[in-house]
Amino acid sequence: MEDVGASEARVRISSNIERQQKESLPEGHGAGPDGKGESGAAGRRPSWMVSLVPFIVLIAVLVAVIRIFGADSLAGGSQVALLLASAVIVAIAMAGYKVSWQTLEDSVLDNIRSVGSAVLILLLIGAIAGTWMVSGVVPTLIYYGMKVITPGMFLAASCVISALVSVMTGSSWTTIATVGVALIGIGTAQGFDPGWSAGAIISGAYFGDKISPLSDTTVLASSASGTPLFTHIRYMLITTVPSMTITFLVFLVASLIHHSPEVSQVAEFSGTLKETFNISPWLLLVPLFTGFLIVRKVPAILTLFIAALVAGVTSLFAQPHIIHEVASGAQDAFSGTLSFRDAFKGLMMSVYGPTGISTGSPELDSLISTRGMTGMLNTIFLIICSVTFGGLLTGSGMLQSLTDMLTRSISDRTGIVTSTVGTGLFCNMTTGDQYLSIILTSSLYKRLYEQKGYEKRLLSRSVEDSATVTSVLIPWNSCGMTQSTVLKVPTVDYLPYCIFNIISPLMSIAVALIGYRIYRGREKN
Repeated sequence: MEDVGASEARVRISSNIERQQKESLPEGHGAGPDGKGESGAAGRRPSWMVSLVPFIVLIAVLVAVIRIFGADSLAGGSQVALLLASAVIVAIAMAGYKVSWQTLEDSVLDNIRSVGSAVLILLLIGAIAGTWMVSGVVPTLIYYGMKVITPGMFLAASCVISALVSVMTGSSWTTIATVGVALIGIGTAQGFDPGWSAGAIISGAYFGDKISPLSDTTVLASSASGTPLFTHIRYMLITTVPSMTITFLVFLVASLIHHSPEVSQVAEFSGTLKETFNISPWLLLVPLFTGFLIVRKVPAILTLFIAALVAGVTSLFAQPHIIHEVASGAQDAFSGTLSFRDAFKGLMMSVYGPTGISTGSPELDSLISTRGMTGMLNTIFLIICSVTFGGLLTGSGMLQSLTDMLTRSISDRTGIVTSTVGTGLFCNMTTGDQYLSIILTSSLYKRLYEQKGYEKRLLSRSVEDSATVTSVLIPWNSCGMTQSTVLKVPTVDYLPYCIFNIISPLMSIAVALIGYRIYRGREKN
């Protein structure tokens, strides 16, 4: 999910943070090369107490938004709350600390540029959600999956399947948007709570993403700390394998004690799917072809675009009656011949718009309905507002002040790892993007780890154990918003069941407390 512009922006963010650190005095003030205070983050920075003011405003407005708008708070209210808090940062920085508008604007633009590719990927994921459903690919996966995966193993199997696909693809987002959507459908048919199903899928997907050498977050975390990639991955196994083992056992027990619905209910779901769609094993060629593109290391954006295009063309031949229904907006009689108008309109709507398909079963109707690219617009709105807030925090120096306060009393390995993990989570909550969180956390702690004599790989592992895996647990983070939109499960509903994502940062702290394979000075492989 990287592009040249995003990479350059992240390098600038890292350089800015390191510059702030080098020019900072112990009291949190900075001086320029001439010894005089500079305007901006490199000059006199807000104290940590002043830096908390935007967060207080944000929390207060969010509480009001949630109470008034409820489930619709992410449709615009939360985004406005972030913008109001951003305005507070600007007012404090410019009026109280003489930070120039250009400094703040450049920081915001760097943040927005860094998530540019993610925005495009979100739109393509929306297109895949629509075309894979209308073409019958996802219904076929659900249909055969219900016959193969038994309820007594479903959650554990979902976790393992998602992990394997994510390791091979290097992308939790792609895994969840394809295999994850099908597994959610299977879980619903087998009577599992959507929160449990989503938790198992997300846990497996983020485990695979975390240890895959193809993962951009893994590469970013290792490179940001200066750790060789495979040294970083091997060292992560110390915390990741125990976390995944516990996660698998939890999902296995939950599957075994699950009370399965009547066989007739599962049969009804299968029968309805077969009556509505033309179910065929030939449709599985679409995900197999997508997997081939991934193995061939075709860039993520191209892979998703081609996958959506192939599914769209397939729908014209495999599901002409569905395309007709989407185009006409009604389940009327289909003559067997698809007009050019209906073909064009139905195909376009499956890519960008809502595709309500009537099956006669309300539960199944809800499951197979999609919103295409337009369903991702609230997510993109939220991402832009979140990275604006994060960019202003960085440009004003407030983020650095808060981190300085957190690290002031660190004296041992447990403290430094705990502080790193906490900062990774904090950055996910404030910047709204896991990539920015990885860059910021790595940059903020790089010098501290060197001063304390700890290995670079300890920093890279601590960052991955926090900034990477906790991003999906934050409702307004790009990962949390994306996965809740794709899986149609609110973040707060699946959060308690993301066992791996919850255990990983705790495991990192536990290993630091024990001191297992944590060395000072020269690294030992």
